Amino acid sequence: MESKRQQKFARVIQKDLGEYFQRGAASILPNTMITVTKVRATPDLGIARVYLSFFNTPDQQLAINTIKAQTSEIRYNLGKRIKDQVKGIPQLEFFLDDTSDYVERMDQIFTSINHDEDETK
Repeated sequence: MESKRQQKFARVIQKDLGEYFQRGAASILPNTMITVTKVRATPDLGIARVYLSFFNTPDQQLAINTIKAQTSEIRYNLGKRIKDQVKGIPQLEFFLDDTSDYVERMDQIFTSINHDEDETK
C-alpha cells in the first residue's frame, strides 16, 4: 500500500511526464501517442516506475525499448520541470502497460463464449 506521500509524488511525476510526452515525444517516437497510465514510487521516492501505453505504433516493444534508451534525457527534462516541487529527481524505470490488450483479449473470450451459447440453443 502506497503512502499519501508516495501517491502525491507519483501524481506529480505522472502529470509532468504526460505533458512532456505530449509535447516532446515527437523527437523520440514520431507519429506515436504516448500515455502515462500509472506511476508507482518506492517508499524512499528514489525510483519511479512509469507505465506507458502507446497508440499508433506497430511494435509496442520497440517503442518501450526506444523510451528506455532515452531514459537519461527524459529524466533530465523531467528534472527541469519538477525541480521546485520535489527534493530529488527519481530514477525512472519504464514498463509497457498492457492493460488495454488484456481487456481486448477478455472481450474476445466473452464474445466467443456468448457466441457458443447462442449456437447451442
